[in-house]
Amino acid sequence: MRLDDFYREVDDPDLPRSPLGIPDWDHIDSWDLQAAVASLRTLVDTGSAEVPTYDIGSSRVTGRQFLTCAPDDFVLAEGLFAARLTEPLAAEGLLADALCVRRSRWVTFVLRLLRDLAERRKPPHILLRRGIALFRAEPAIIAQAEAHGARCVTPSEAESQVSGLVGGGSMP
Repeated sequence: MRLDDFYREVDDPDLPRSPLGIPDWDHIDSWDLQAAVASLRTLVDTGSAEVPTYDIGSSRVTGRQFLTCAPDDFVLAEGLFAARLTEPLAAEGLLADALCVRRSRWVTFVLRLLRDLAERRKPPHILLRRGIALFRAEPAIIAQAEAHGARCVTPSEAESQVSGLVGGGSMP
């Protein structure tokens, strides 16, 4: 489940703004934690959930999608605020593991910038400014994920951990 799809819309009065006046997607209040937990609960309980499709470029929900899972499936929830789900999901009996995938800050910076430019998420100067801010904040972001109960692992360690949950083999 893409947790980025639970961002608040641009006209939501609760959406925090950066000093530039644009949505601050890195602020915890830019995201609807309760809606994400409710969708995960529905998905696990019923085997399907309708979730929003969010377009960061327009800062709006642009559609809906249906996610499905079988009773024995594990659901992978990913996004900047995933570690914030650790406590609520554990309380709901829905947490198998919480991982913070980390790599070189430079690699993360380049991969994020390339993705954001390719997806035209925002104008390049905003993406570059945001990328630099996230590069600088990365140690604090990782520490915060750990404080919420996530274990920091490399991408290959994450693949091994998730493969172990689903019974071995390599991830697609």
